[in-house]
Amino acid sequence: MFAFFALAGPACANDSTANFAVGGLTLTKTDAIEMRREDLAVSLDRISVDYEFVNVTDQPVTTTVAFPLPEIAIDLFGGDVDLPSDEPDDPFLFRTTVDGKPVKMTIDRAAYHEGENVTARLEKLGVPLAPYAKDLVASLDRLPAADQQALVDDEIALVDEYDAGKGWEHHLAPNWSLRLAYHWEQTFPPQTVVKVSHSYKPSVGSYISTDVGADYLTPEEAEEFRARYCIEDDIVARVKKAVAALGPDGGIAYQDYKIDYVLTTGANWAKPIGTFRLVVDKGAPDNLVSFCATGVKKIAATKFEVVYRDFTPKDDLHVLVLKPVPPQ
Repeated sequence: MFAFFALAGPACANDSTANFAVGGLTLTKTDAIEMRREDLAVSLDRISVDYEFVNVTDQPVTTTVAFPLPEIAIDLFGGDVDLPSDEPDDPFLFRTTVDGKPVKMTIDRAAYHEGENVTARLEKLGVPLAPYAKDLVASLDRLPAADQQALVDDEIALVDEYDAGKGWEHHLAPNWSLRLAYHWEQTFPPQTVVKVSHSYKPSVGSYISTDVGADYLTPEEAEEFRARYCIEDDIVARVKKAVAALGPDGGIAYQDYKIDYVLTTGANWAKPIGTFRLVVDKGAPDNLVSFCATGVKKIAATKFEVVYRDFTPKDDLHVLVLKPVPPQ
């Protein structure tokens, strides 16, 4: 989610993977800059957002433009989390242009444990801040025993013991989170349209099967799941029909893939978004897709469009894609 700060001028388990909800551009309350248009495209492979901003004043407005990522933590015992890239400073492969030109951004990094900034402590030990860095475990293992024990005593690191077929192993694992924020300086000329575009690879939650029509969910859980993605009866019927076709022994007919997008930060503007256009691409014609929106139109074999005028988002976007499982 981007943030503008005015400086001058007017003011998982083995069978599932969890995901991070990332968002788009936001602006602290200001009467100087309006968002005239936002085009949001969501797919399993990429999220892209194109904006048109206008500085409605007669003076240039210089801002610090920031894109803080969601706080990233790796839960050793809580299942897998999807990070699209293992790049420590670019886990979502984030790209930005202004009026078609790439932006060189500064990256702020900070490590936190239970609200306490532990950046300096980890840096002094020579430990990477990113809890998903490739060389992190090796860095922790190389620490002197006293430093390792101190991290465990303070619960900044956890003891991970297992036998992977080569005998009993003992390692330390991270128990902190990483906060990343990209930012740069941007001047908005008066009465001029400025086009800002950014794209990144989404974090996609997945499951070995689907919760649609699953008999292991309680009625309350099933209702909550359907409400989150606005799943209609015809999708439930198609899934159940596909499962029934597998025969009396059952099987897996579809797999869930979930994308979350933080949309509500777009309500921070002084005025509603002039024109908001959303395109959701389900990826393949045989895939099923469900998300909460009104006025949805199918514009291609895999794409669905929503257009709103004077839009103030009140809910975040949750997209469910169901992929058919090939016969075994």
